Amino acid sequence: MAVPQNKISKSRRNNRRSHDSLVAANPNECANCGELKRPHHICAACGHYDDREVIAMVDEIDLDEDDAA
Repeated sequence: MAVPQNKISKSRRNNRRSHDSLVAANPNECANCGELKRPHHICAACGHYDDREVIAMVDEIDLDEDDAA
């Protein structure tokens, strides 16, 4: 069974773990609509990527009971 020969000090242990922390997200503004989006991803608000419309977004869906009948 592996047993450490000497105690690892708190300082040495914490220095080893210094790179394990999480990094905050880095959102960018969409060039088309100005909403925040993840870098190198399609904008969820307008469907644009790199000044091109990749996903056609529907402006508004009207679900009135009168129209459905």
